[in-house]
Amino acid sequence: MADEHSFGQPRAATPTLDLIARLQAARHARDSRGLYFIEGVRNFVAAVEHHAPIETIVYSERLLTVPVARKLVRQLKRADVPYARLSPEQFRSISRMERASGVGAILRQQFTCLADLALTPPSCWIALRHVRNPGNFGTLLRTATAVGASGFLLLGSDIDPYNPAVIRASMGTWCAQPFVRTRLPELQQWAQARQVHIVGASPDGPVAYTELGYRPPLVLLLGEERAGLTAEERGVCTQLVCIPMAPGADSLNLGVAGSLLLYEVLRASGQPGSLPNS
Repeated sequence: MADEHSFGQPRAATPTLDLIARLQAARHARDSRGLYFIEGVRNFVAAVEHHAPIETIVYSERLLTVPVARKLVRQLKRADVPYARLSPEQFRSISRMERASGVGAILRQQFTCLADLALTPPSCWIALRHVRNPGNFGTLLRTATAVGASGFLLLGSDIDPYNPAVIRASMGTWCAQPFVRTRLPELQQWAQARQVHIVGASPDGPVAYTELGYRPPLVLLLGEERAGLTAEERGVCTQLVCIPMAPGADSLNLGVAGSLLLYEVLRASGQPGSLPNS
C-alpha cells in the first residue's frame, strides 16, 4: 500500500483499539455510540459493496494479503475515510477469528423507520421480538438474503442485530438486510393501513405452512423458540400456520423454522430465483 501518508485520515491506534474492545464486549457500548465492529475479508467486502457507513477502517498491512481487500482499503483511504494502521500484534489483540485476516471496520448502525417502508409486491418481511440464540438470527439473515426477503421488523428492543455473534453467523449478509425497530401496535396499524398480511408460525396453527396460499405483501411473525408467539402476537396475525413435526419432537430453532417458511413463500410466489426486494 504505497504512499501510506499521502491520503486518508489516520486515527491513533490505542484509542481505536480501546473502542473496538468496548464495542465487542457490550451492547450498551454499541447502542450508546451507534457503532459496531466487523472483521474479516468477507465482512469487509460486503460492507463496502452494500455501502454500509464506515466510521473507521482498521488494518494490518502485513496480515492483509487478499488483493481485493487491499484495493478497497486504498480506495476508501483516497476517499478520506478515517483509518487506523495496526501492527500484526495489535490487530490480533482485537481479532476473534481463528486466523486474523488483517482487516476490519467500525461501522455506524442503521435502522429504517417503519413509516418509510415502500412496499412493492411481492415483498416479505420477517418480524421478531426475541431471539434466544444470536447465532440462529445470523443463520436466518443468511436465508433471508438468499431468497431476497425484504428485511427484518424488530419488535421492541430485545434484539441486537449488531451483536458480534449475529455478524459472525450471518457470513457477510447482515448488511444486505434492512432493520426496522418498531413495536407490535405500530406493526398492526401499519399492516392494516397497507393491507399487509401477517402470518404467524405456531405449533397449534390450523394450517400446515405448505398449504397456505401466501399473498404478498406479507410479514412472517416468528415467536421465541421455547415460548412461541404471545397472545398479543397471535392477535395481530391474519393467519397461523404450523410446521409439522414427528411425535415427541420439541421444536425447531429459529433459523430452521424461519428458513422453511421463507423458502415456502419463495416457492409459492412462483419466482424462478429470489423474491424481489421491496
